[in-house]
Amino acid sequence: MKICMVGTGYVGLVSGVGFAETGNHVVCADIDAEKIARLRAGEIPIFEPGLDELVERNVAAGRLTFSNDVPASIAEAQAIFVAVGTPTRGMGGADLTAVDAVAQAVAEHVGRECVLVLKSTVPVGTNPRVRRIVEGAPHPIHVVSNPEFLKEGDAIRDFMRPDRIVIGLSEGDEFARNIMERLYHPVTLNKDRIVWMDPASAELTKYVANTMLAMRISFMNEVAALCEKVGADVHNVRHGVGSDTRIGSKFLYAGPGYGGSCFPKDVKALVHTAREHGLELELPGATDRVNDRQKGVLMRKLRKELGTDLRGRRIGVWGVSFKPRTDDIRESASIALIDDLVSDGAIVLAHDPEAVENAKARFGDRVQFVDEQYDVAKDAEALVLVTEWRQYQNPDFDKLKSIMATPFLLDGRNIWSGYGLRGMGFTYEGVGVRGS
Repeated sequence: MKICMVGTGYVGLVSGVGFAETGNHVVCADIDAEKIARLRAGEIPIFEPGLDELVERNVAAGRLTFSNDVPASIAEAQAIFVAVGTPTRGMGGADLTAVDAVAQAVAEHVGRECVLVLKSTVPVGTNPRVRRIVEGAPHPIHVVSNPEFLKEGDAIRDFMRPDRIVIGLSEGDEFARNIMERLYHPVTLNKDRIVWMDPASAELTKYVANTMLAMRISFMNEVAALCEKVGADVHNVRHGVGSDTRIGSKFLYAGPGYGGSCFPKDVKALVHTAREHGLELELPGATDRVNDRQKGVLMRKLRKELGTDLRGRRIGVWGVSFKPRTDDIRESASIALIDDLVSDGAIVLAHDPEAVENAKARFGDRVQFVDEQYDVAKDAEALVLVTEWRQYQNPDFDKLKSIMATPFLLDGRNIWSGYGLRGMGFTYEGVGVRGS
């Protein structure tokens, strides 16, 4: 099948490559000529494990191409995916300027009956909005809502082995249903994971799913604060609660708050959508407020240990990306911490396996980024673990103790809580834990 993926950001690139891998002919189109030139040269603009190999293989096989001529890419496509950005605006609403522009381009340039698939995260009501834009096109255009559920760092596996595929389409639209079934058939051979619904429900499902997960994180961060007050251990509480099959163990880990491109934006968007319809969703609103407060937990612990005057104090930071296996620093807890440290006059040294270039673009020369992870700890008065990359999870603690000015370890992910670090002479602090 001929597919046009409009937008070569994270969602568009991963999805386009995934569809090419399953035998389709895919054009990934973008108005950013520089990005397209980089992709044609084999340069992948994001870090996602396995993505570079899939791009190389499918380009070589002739199933994947890149173009900055969006109208020409649209013309012969049977399925056109909208995977452009929908940044937050105002009080949490989504900016649909790029979505509208793609819809208008499809209406003007499509050369056959096709399916226009909304893959971007969009608010409820976007599907009928796009249908109004394309209704005057010379060929029938069937508008489908198909939100993405790709986890950064595991996106290829999520595409190839999805736990569900949500598709919202108008009742009785058999043309669109047949196209979507055919597209996703290769990744649903073992089990039909397609969940069919109306467009409004599909649009809302994306926001509700991410808000539900974010809510679990914020709740456990509040529980961690309570654990510190009463002498409990959040690890024990998490294990006891997560063992209940009605609850499960995922997204119950305390830490410095959630980040990334989805959770913060989608929680705010759900609250905003409800307000537009005269409702106040109190739990999502509280989830957002707790997360904003939690972003400062590491700074509060540093000040408690080192004092409020951090001018000239050397602080090492391990991890800048919002989670492991990605170079994405958007809404990262590390960014919030480093901002506060720099504002207080601290000397900040940081290391990350993949996100350094993005972080350098954000901080410039205000932060010292180093290539070797132990260099951030030399003469440091504190080492803060913010992102739990595997290479940080079992470091050489003897080496750390020998090179640090004061052996203070602040573990934002509670990875080291069972290592007995206090017995090794470290001052250790986690988030809601008693261990080490």
